[in-house]
Amino acid sequence: MQRKFPHLCQPVTIGRVTFRNRMFSAPMGGTDITNDGCIGPKSTAFYELRAKGGAGAVTVSECMVHPETDGSHAYHLDTSILNSLASFTYTADAIRRHGAIPSIELSHSGMYSGTYMTDKSRQHGLAQWGPSACIRPDGVEVGELTHQMIDDIVAAYGRVAGLAKRAGFEMIMVHGGHGWLINQFLSPWFNHRHDEYGGTLENRCRFARRVLESVRAAVGPGFPIEFRMSGSELFEGGYTLEDGVKIAQQLEDCIDLLHVSAGTYQRGFGDTHPSMFKPHGCNVYLAAEIKKHVSIPVATIGGLNDPAQMEEILASGKADVIYMARALLADPFLPGKVMANHEEDIIHCLRCFTCMAERAATSTRRCTVNPLIGRELEGDVLYPAPVKKKVLVAGGGPGGLYAAYTAARRGHQVILCEKDGELGGILRSEQALPFKYEMYQLAGTYEKLARDAGVQIRLNTPVTADYVEQEAPDALIIAVGSAPLIPPIPGIDGKNVVVVNRYYLEKGKVTDDVVVMGGGLAGCECAIHLGMEGKHVHLVEMRDQLAPDANVRHRPLLLREVEKYVQVHTGYRVLKILPQGVLCEDKDGNQLLVPGTSMICALGQRSRTDLVESLWDTAPFVRVIGDAARVSTITNAVYWGYHAALDI
Repeated sequence: MQRKFPHLCQPVTIGRVTFRNRMFSAPMGGTDITNDGCIGPKSTAFYELRAKGGAGAVTVSECMVHPETDGSHAYHLDTSILNSLASFTYTADAIRRHGAIPSIELSHSGMYSGTYMTDKSRQHGLAQWGPSACIRPDGVEVGELTHQMIDDIVAAYGRVAGLAKRAGFEMIMVHGGHGWLINQFLSPWFNHRHDEYGGTLENRCRFARRVLESVRAAVGPGFPIEFRMSGSELFEGGYTLEDGVKIAQQLEDCIDLLHVSAGTYQRGFGDTHPSMFKPHGCNVYLAAEIKKHVSIPVATIGGLNDPAQMEEILASGKADVIYMARALLADPFLPGKVMANHEEDIIHCLRCFTCMAERAATSTRRCTVNPLIGRELEGDVLYPAPVKKKVLVAGGGPGGLYAAYTAARRGHQVILCEKDGELGGILRSEQALPFKYEMYQLAGTYEKLARDAGVQIRLNTPVTADYVEQEAPDALIIAVGSAPLIPPIPGIDGKNVVVVNRYYLEKGKVTDDVVVMGGGLAGCECAIHLGMEGKHVHLVEMRDQLAPDANVRHRPLLLREVEKYVQVHTGYRVLKILPQGVLCEDKDGNQLLVPGTSMICALGQRSRTDLVESLWDTAPFVRVIGDAARVSTITNAVYWGYHAALDI
């Protein structure tokens, strides 16, 4: 078979283990972690899906090796805990039986113990230990690890590695990056010791070296040991890429695969997990440089989801292995599609952080574009419907498209009607924002999948009660979306005003001096884009804070971009739109003119309830999804659409 991406599809041998391809699933934490640190069945299914999807390796994250000094609510592999070894064994087996190599990440949070607790206040009641005594920025006191504690932690790495091997894991990843304990020893920012573990770079590497030697003694020769490190900490006072090269050289004789990531969670979350505001592969240069100076295979990671880009990285010698995390939530079957030359069917990650925000908020997982994520135990195989029915979907946005695709895969006769001449719904407006272009492309991917599944798509076809009566479907899914909220502000119908949903059609009307009215997610993202284009942008918001509708992971990165490009006015109520700007009233009742010759109206959306009500009694089965039911997120639209189709 002629592979379109031969380097990605090529097997690789690390230690004495051969991996079926070079697309590896990066460590991602589970959700149903038991109180005593066992892997719950939902998490086992979560990891298994990536193995089914064709990844070469699937890494379970994070197993904390020494709960006596790290009270994080994470995995703990310990024979004194009932069902601990069994839960890890079942998970390793679930991965291996699909041809992927099960790997496990061994870690210690150090001075950030308790990071994974849903109740963050409990962190302050934990004993925090790091390489050096200090007071954390949040006021938590950190104690310096004693030599005895260090010896105990080193031994624990080996003990847990041996148990992981017994459980069926075939590779150990030692986490030495991202600001956790090993990274804290490596870093001059965190490590201020004056003994054999501090000072020189060789001394700062001593703890990592001892850990790796302990793991090797436990697993034996030929068993792959991977070391995950930050190629650079990417902040002033941390170690640089030049230091990263030296660290890699100090440790390479202890490891079989060097996994080069970037930054620290605590000081650069958006570096470690590149946001939509950064180019894909922005951290690859770190791995590429370090690879020049070591003789072992090197893996890279960081917002990668395009097979062509990943193929080039391998073909040009920048890395030997590609790791993906979020990309394999969006599409767990990405590796299998690459292997089968079906890359056009890949559903791409949007880098919207829904997955990570949901874990922080509710200790579960969701993915905007993949309704299976976090619910894998409910089943990832679609079974044919026992009775084939005629299904009409009203609306061609993301929820409607996914509902139609799902219903067609179950064998139903599916017709999707869209009132406009193009599919995508509200996603169409994203094509004008380069950092959200993948969100616009999502509609095209869903459309292809729907058409391939047999969905009949009718454009320029509004669905009315008469139309439903004429078609006589057995089931109607109403996905008619929402409409822009345009309040009766004097001047809002002027030629100098562009509604944010129509910006992609009318961007030529927008001058270099812009006032964006509305500081929600849509308004902030549009303002950032305009600022990136070099325009002078004012953002007016009636509330005291911006983007409360953004998720907890995306919002801080969004606000950082707003700060770069936009002049913000919170607590301002719009009174009138004038040719020379927007007349506003502040919280004290003062009237002020925010200057600008173009205005963007981003004041929210409202459900098309009148249309929904007119269709409610037109078919035996009716389901309302997405913004038509409640103005919300793409995540909900896709999830509700998927389950509406399963219910028919």
